[in-house]
Amino acid sequence: MTIRIYRTKHGVKHDLGSEHPESPDRLYAIDDQLLASGLEMVCEHADAKPIAEAYLTLAHSPEYVQSVFARAQHLSASAKAHPDANHKDNNPVTWLDDDTGMMEYTLPAALESAGAGCNAVDWAMQGDDRQAFCLARPPGHHATYDGSMGFCLFNNVAIAARYALQNYQLSRVAIIDFDVHHGNGTENIIAGDQRIMMCSSFQHPFYPHSGAPVSASNILSVPIEAGSTGEVFREKVSHWFNALENFQPELIFISAGFDGHAEDPMAHLRLTEDDYFWVSQRIRRVADICCNGRVVSTLEGGYDLSALGRSVVAHLKGLSHP
Repeated sequence: MTIRIYRTKHGVKHDLGSEHPESPDRLYAIDDQLLASGLEMVCEHADAKPIAEAYLTLAHSPEYVQSVFARAQHLSASAKAHPDANHKDNNPVTWLDDDTGMMEYTLPAALESAGAGCNAVDWAMQGDDRQAFCLARPPGHHATYDGSMGFCLFNNVAIAARYALQNYQLSRVAIIDFDVHHGNGTENIIAGDQRIMMCSSFQHPFYPHSGAPVSASNILSVPIEAGSTGEVFREKVSHWFNALENFQPELIFISAGFDGHAEDPMAHLRLTEDDYFWVSQRIRRVADICCNGRVVSTLEGGYDLSALGRSVVAHLKGLSHP
């Protein structure tokens, strides 16, 4: 097995309070299941390095990036001014939108999450048959060119895709997004960029109320009705794989969201671990055909802790079993 897992040191420190669903417990739940499954012992592990600020503008406007850093500086000053506010629920939080907040450790976590994708690209491109999974918090696929949204500050997968195109002189890469929520930020950033093919499945109509109709010819959208089972999901996305083979990506990225699981409280699809294994294995087979097995996957949603951990294990097993 050649899967490498990238971890973020500040991922468990980014904490918006006990009521927020995108919590550090998500990473702990994944680690528990990796250990129980035995994958913890057979995967390679690496610490993510923070991304250089200049690379953020591969996917975001300079003005937006500067605004996030300015908010972080304000939070840091506030934390130093109130050193007694150590409990996580007492740490000052600033809200960029209705559900995306920043606290003292959010920017370091976000820089490491974006950096993980670029680190994974570097590793994948240095050899054949290499797959990587980034334990990214905060997630990224709702972050648009000029704004935060849906728990996301920086668009980790879009940054990594553009990084690969720029730094390795690639001609074509693909992004597969199977989160239950439409990856509107990724589509906003890469729509019309014919070097990038995006295959996206999502519950529809549903938050963020986008994705259908598609915005550009390089997007393959699959809206799925609430209550749909894994059998429906598999049937609806099956055309992706021939399209991907025809496109011939030189590197494949995955926005891996597991909130379509039947046990997840945030949505209404009925997927199971078997479905995540199936789609991951199919992606791996395309990677073997098109790009020497190179796949970079990054964590997006998934909010039932047990289902999330089990689904990540299924995902990694799928990627490792062509």
